[in-house]
Amino acid sequence: MSFPPIRPELAGIEPYGAPQLDVPVQLNVNENPYGPSPACVADIAAAVSEAATGLNRYPDREFTALRTALASYLSRDTPHGVRPEQVWAANGSNEVMLQLLQAFGGPGRTALSFAPTYSMYPEYARDSLTRWVAGRRESDFSLDLDVARDLVKSEQPSVVLLPSPNNPTGTALPPEAVSVLCEAAGDGLVVVDEAYGEFRREGVPSAVELLPEHRNLVVSRTMSKAFAAAGLRLGYLAADPAICDAIRVVRLPYHLSAVTQAAALAALRHEKELLGRVDELRAERDALVVWLREQGLEVAESDANFVLFGRYADRHAVWQGLLAHGVLIRETGPEGWLRVSVGTPAEMTAFKTALTDVNGERA
Repeated sequence: MSFPPIRPELAGIEPYGAPQLDVPVQLNVNENPYGPSPACVADIAAAVSEAATGLNRYPDREFTALRTALASYLSRDTPHGVRPEQVWAANGSNEVMLQLLQAFGGPGRTALSFAPTYSMYPEYARDSLTRWVAGRRESDFSLDLDVARDLVKSEQPSVVLLPSPNNPTGTALPPEAVSVLCEAAGDGLVVVDEAYGEFRREGVPSAVELLPEHRNLVVSRTMSKAFAAAGLRLGYLAADPAICDAIRVVRLPYHLSAVTQAAALAALRHEKELLGRVDELRAERDALVVWLREQGLEVAESDANFVLFGRYADRHAVWQGLLAHGVLIRETGPEGWLRVSVGTPAEMTAFKTALTDVNGERA
């Protein structure tokens, strides 16, 4: 046995992560480009300072106040409302997803999604010793519901992962797709990952509305994107209380620190401000889609704060060319495609100028 004695299936694997490079325009990890105001920062600092006086004690294991605040926020997306006992939170939606796979996946069980999709999903399955199955999306990155339903019925997965909007394509699911797959999954969970849900176009509903209809439905969110709090690391879900109770079995003791809880509650108090730029980012995204198409590029429909575009015979050369111009985007998704986050107007201008130059150099 070689040292260190890592699990054989993990040997030689590179850890997940986008390039972290110090360049003037960073549009590669779908961050919100607008930071919190001085007033919000001061409120978060005061809340953290107060929490620090009790750091000799463990935090509230059930994070009761935070669950109540998150339930109130989610209730705005459904006439049925969301109760605190339906809410669970963890250190980013990544930990939420891993806990779901730990609780409901495992040896002899299957997790399923439809590619192209978020690259961490198969890693959650791998880390929880869960069999991974990936169906395929259509050429426009939508789902053929008949094909998807048949795959779910044949595989009978314990967990179906459905990002909406999808990452890296930005594609949102219609409500009927969620209902069809919840019914096909039987007692298996259907997790609708709405990490970018606040950026969806007008008229595109949240799957939160469907929670009363499907006891096996889980809807996850994050404060990283629309709330401009990627550094906070706070993700959460809404589901049947029995699902939240099951997750308690696998959570690490006191997994949400007192500092995280205090900072998240303070950020939620500034919801109006932090979400105030979402409409601007939506408009910037839609304008970017139009512009990219005017350049003769293929562009996926997006309900997120990023846009997938292509196709290039050598996408890495385009990525490298943009980097040389001081613009960092993401080389991800299907072969030939690139993904750019939506930034400020100045950042979008810099991206467009750089891409025009790079495309011209390659013509």
